[in-house]
Amino acid sequence: MTFKVDGKDPGSRARTGTIETESGTVETPSYVIVGTRASVRGLEPGDLATTKTQMVISNTYHLWQGLGENLNEFPGLQDELGWKGVTMTDSGGFQVFSLGALRDEGKRRGGQESEVKGVVEVSNSGVTFSDPDYGGEPQYLDPELSIRIQEQLGADIVVALDEPSAPFHTEEYTRESLGRTHAWAMRAMQARTSDQALYAVVQGGAFEELRRESARTLGVLPFDGYAIGGTYGDAYGGTKEDTAKMVRWSTDHLPEDRPRHLFGVGELDDLIDGVEGGIDTFDCVIPTREGRHGRIWTHEGYYDVTRGSMADRHEPLEDGCACPACSAGATKAMVKELFLAKNPEGPRLAVLHNVWFFNTFMEEMRHAIRDGKLAEFRARAPKQLRK
Repeated sequence: MTFKVDGKDPGSRARTGTIETESGTVETPSYVIVGTRASVRGLEPGDLATTKTQMVISNTYHLWQGLGENLNEFPGLQDELGWKGVTMTDSGGFQVFSLGALRDEGKRRGGQESEVKGVVEVSNSGVTFSDPDYGGEPQYLDPELSIRIQEQLGADIVVALDEPSAPFHTEEYTRESLGRTHAWAMRAMQARTSDQALYAVVQGGAFEELRRESARTLGVLPFDGYAIGGTYGDAYGGTKEDTAKMVRWSTDHLPEDRPRHLFGVGELDDLIDGVEGGIDTFDCVIPTREGRHGRIWTHEGYYDVTRGSMADRHEPLEDGCACPACSAGATKAMVKELFLAKNPEGPRLAVLHNVWFFNTFMEEMRHAIRDGKLAEFRARAPKQLRK
């Protein structure tokens, strides 16, 4: 993999560039669409190629647990997705947080209260999961196994196992956790046997010196790229303001000639804040998950297509939109009716539109950076962003 910066915004750290892999080219900044189990929920095989998607990220933990002994027969992400573009896998690190620390704090995904206790034990050597969703038997994951799994999955870009910091962790625990993340990154580098690009993950919570220490420590090592984790936007007790700060503290010390990815953050204001802070790629479930539940994103903001007021609205999901759904004649009333009938075509059309919208939003941002007009782009952004 190679990365080249080909444009910079004069008023921020925003930049445009290209990531070149054997599977293709990604123009940055770019959205990375989430296909957790090597499929993008709501879409059919072949749909991705119609949505301007450049890269898909899949979840190592869920594929490892779900495939079990069949992992050795896995055909590879591209074949499973039915799509020949660039692919990426995470390390399983997020589940260390979501199934462990988050549950132990009495929360679940989305930040709601939960009485379900964590199923994760973390040690300096690795992590043990006892996940009832996969039988409950202890399953051990360490940096070496994470890399072996990701090599088997066959993504273009793989990620070193990390322990994500949490907004509720103390500085003392975050420092201890950070030491593990750095040690695991080195072990992942030593374990790699393929020519896949390897990213290390910057952690450190909301503690400025720890974030800077992590970026300095990892930034001088020969990783192919870097991800920033443990930010969460306004979820899990974090804030968007803290996320923007953590991005800047990190990119201060990361090399300019390698790409930077921001994990799990992808609302419109997050995208612009992240790009202005020097981020090149983002992944988030917003386009797909929200589409499956009827939220439609447009250049005027978002709306719920399942609401009663949509029954008599026979215009496209977004005026002037060239996405596959709108181009095929999908209307608000039609999609609402499909949702009410529990017809999977309704969620599919919504997801098609949203994935196209977010990819187009990033494409427009690339043009704005190259034209030196990123500030004007922010001012024209949807109402939800301008608040």
